[in-house]
Amino acid sequence: QVQLVESGGGLVQPGGSLRLSCAASGIIFSLSTMGWYRQVPGKQRELVATITSAGRTNYVDSVKGRFAIARVNAKSTVYLQMNSLKPEDTAVYYCNGRGPTGDHWGQGTQVTVSS
Repeated sequence: QVQLVESGGGLVQPGGSLRLSCAASGIIFSLSTMGWYRQVPGKQRELVATITSAGRTNYVDSVKGRFAIARVNAKSTVYLQMNSLKPEDTAVYYCNGRGPTGDHWGQGTQVTVSS
């Protein structure tokens, strides 16, 4: 059974930081491209960052220089370090794993940036 379990969301003030974690099971993590996406009500889910099995990263322009994605294959976990958070970063953040077992999503974790 595939599970992607996100954690680390919450309420933070503008300029603050959060680190999201996604623990994966049931997938071949080391061969999967892992990613973080986000969605706000009424809008399409958008890509935030991805990291390939080889460690290559990609970011949406709006988070470059502020967010960093990383993976630890030994723990089957992918992280998203979010710094200098802005109110427009408020969204539900979803973990995605794409690889030999298919395309899988976590349940999402809410991130709210507000004073």
